[in-house]
Amino acid sequence: MLRTALKPRWLGLFALLLAIMAACAQLGLWQLHVAQDKGLADALRQAHEARPALLDTVIRPHQAFPNPQSNRAVTAIGTYAASDQFLVGPRRLGGATGYWVVTPLDVTETGARLAVVRGFVTDTTTPIDPPPGVVSVDGTLAPGEAPADPPAGLPAWPQQARGSIDFSLLVNEWPGELYNAFVFAQGEKTGAGVGIPAPDGVTRVPPPEVTGGLKWRNAAYALQWWIFGGFAAFMWFRMVREDAQRD
Repeated sequence: MLRTALKPRWLGLFALLLAIMAACAQLGLWQLHVAQDKGLADALRQAHEARPALLDTVIRPHQAFPNPQSNRAVTAIGTYAASDQFLVGPRRLGGATGYWVVTPLDVTETGARLAVVRGFVTDTTTPIDPPPGVVSVDGTLAPGEAPADPPAGLPAWPQQARGSIDFSLLVNEWPGELYNAFVFAQGEKTGAGVGIPAPDGVTRVPPPEVTGGLKWRNAAYALQWWIFGGFAAFMWFRMVREDAQRD
């Protein structure tokens, strides 16, 4: 059979077979990646729709960010460190250009710091102080951002403005431990449970929208491509064997 397979005709078909199998493998991997992306989107949507959880049941200080928990609704209790508040941007919201107001929250349970995006502002002339005392922050969880150059010409709030929420910098600047996550605040309450409205000029930043689809359909497409590639190899082997038997 090996002698038959080495005939020019079968070698040519074998080269074509390799090209077909490589194409099927790549197309299958592409569909698998699409399925995985959509699967992650579904997980993120489910995390956002889940009931709010206490922060430390989802992530602990210095723990790597759990990607499936992005957009997870959480509640954090602590005290704002007003002296370390800063602006991040520029960012866009509702067609306007402005900046995020980021205030570290010293979490009561662990003493570690959590970055909280308290809202979006377009007027940066006067810092807006966070509420004093123990507060309860309801919001959605997000991972840290990539490094970015800080904007120029902005006043300190009281810390200098930054281009992103970059934990590789904050870990060296904030005292003690910190969380490798930040929260988009959707609401704040006092220690007594009384709601705290957003200050004038501050707009809450909604969590990023997540879209998704039918992940299993794309996984099935991937399997179909791989089966087709395997079937092509089987047919080549069968035809070579039949030719060898005739010889």
